[in-house]
Amino acid sequence: MYKILPKETASMYTRDGVRLDADIYRPDAAGELPVLLMRQPYGRAIASTVVYAHPMWYAAHGYIVVIQDVRGRGTSQGEFQLFQHEVADGADSVNWAASLPNSNGMVGMYGFSYQGMTQLYAAIAKPPALKTICPAMIGYDLYADWAYEGGAFCLHTNLAWAVQLATETARLRGDQAAYQALLAASRNLPLNNPEILQQLAPESFYHDWVVHSEPDDYWQELSPKSHFAGVDLPMLHIGGWFDTYLRGTLHLYKDMVARAATPQHLIIGPWAHLPWGRKVGAADFGQLAASPIDEMQIRWFDQFLKGVDTGLLDQPPVCLFEIGSNVWQKFSSLITPLHKYYFLSSIGLASIREDAGKLISHAPCPMPHAPDVLVHDPWRPVPAVGGHAGMPAGVFERSQIDCRSDVLTYTSAPLTADLSLLGDVLVEICCQSDQDSYDLCAVLSQVDPDGRVFNMTQGYLHCRDGKHSITRKIQLQPICIRITKGNCLRLSLSLACYPAYTMNSGNGAVLSSESLMNAQIITLTVDCGASQVLLPIMRNGE
Repeated sequence: MYKILPKETASMYTRDGVRLDADIYRPDAAGELPVLLMRQPYGRAIASTVVYAHPMWYAAHGYIVVIQDVRGRGTSQGEFQLFQHEVADGADSVNWAASLPNSNGMVGMYGFSYQGMTQLYAAIAKPPALKTICPAMIGYDLYADWAYEGGAFCLHTNLAWAVQLATETARLRGDQAAYQALLAASRNLPLNNPEILQQLAPESFYHDWVVHSEPDDYWQELSPKSHFAGVDLPMLHIGGWFDTYLRGTLHLYKDMVARAATPQHLIIGPWAHLPWGRKVGAADFGQLAASPIDEMQIRWFDQFLKGVDTGLLDQPPVCLFEIGSNVWQKFSSLITPLHKYYFLSSIGLASIREDAGKLISHAPCPMPHAPDVLVHDPWRPVPAVGGHAGMPAGVFERSQIDCRSDVLTYTSAPLTADLSLLGDVLVEICCQSDQDSYDLCAVLSQVDPDGRVFNMTQGYLHCRDGKHSITRKIQLQPICIRITKGNCLRLSLSLACYPAYTMNSGNGAVLSSESLMNAQIITLTVDCGASQVLLPIMRNGE
């Protein structure tokens, strides 16, 4: 470990003449060293220390570390426009970092969320000095991986982020009135006045994201996926089982593995978007759940920026934290699991009695049965509790939600042996609505012998053409979990998960006070005999 020299502040100019400012952390070491670059919009002094070690720690391992304010943020000049300038600015920043005094000309990038996105955008430009990246918790396809899930707008995360960025913009502009109003709004999410962003931040990306509710050309142009075909860099992909952007992490990883010639490693911990620690929501996953990412990144950068044989490439490239056993499991690839079906069975009272709806491992007899009925009242939508889209995210005891009469529950018999799941969970619901549109939320939980209910994974789907009976397929968040013998499985269905996702008015998303006033009561009938859950069973020995 090296001693650290006093922090420097340095500036560069983009190709269109905009000044970008950065802090530089250097070790007290002779000779040329590789550079680690992080580009972020939150004020460079923070340096993503909500999940990573401080840049000084990385510098002490023999790296020049550069933390840069992107265009229009912190003290950097220019106008901040979400993701719009990050390809060209990213390339210019990599080239500048490679030319710093005592640099050996080799650059790696790290960071999560927006800082993960800036890595992808820089990689699109293919600057020769960029040798490797470690993208964490990103949206590869911005529409399907970030802004929307199952066609439904991810309201709480998008709104909270938009308010945060707008508040910082007001601060940078010195607009105290807007700053105070937005700050107050940020403490009272979801907003009773959804129009506040239009009033105080008309330039916010949020308005475009709401308008572009389909995966149109706007998303194609903005998404890294659309421009990534020629990128081939060693990547350490980092995700969390309860991160709202896990879809993006896995989407990018699978795409790169399918076509890249360079090493691609994947690690997924039991974490939400932040922090990365042993406690997520109400669950404690044990000491092994503490983040190993800083040490892993140093090994990764030593391998690809210093040419050190760290043994990393001799290890299995996939490292997944198995919830339940609370240990890390390593795999040579993302395995293709076996599949097990559970079928829905009910006496028509699954919204009223816990023993009325069942998950059974054999197909129900083809005989007449009463359908289950769900009624959604916009005055009291089913609230979001944990999962990957809730705030806070993670695991919570949710029996009070399952006891609501606007939630259908289907519970299995106690397991006779431990059950290990790894992969995607799919829920197929045959249903029909009295309104043109509705949403479906599916939550898979485990029920303890004492009756406590803990969510494992969930999914959400925006449904159109609601008045026709049709089988809806809900893709749940991928999962890696061992469920203990004696516990039960439970599927919970509802027509809302608010404010994680926008509420459905019966004719589309509720995104304003006016559309809320026009929201209708929605009645849904569920045909249990044609509905089922598909579970990914981990094979023995894998």
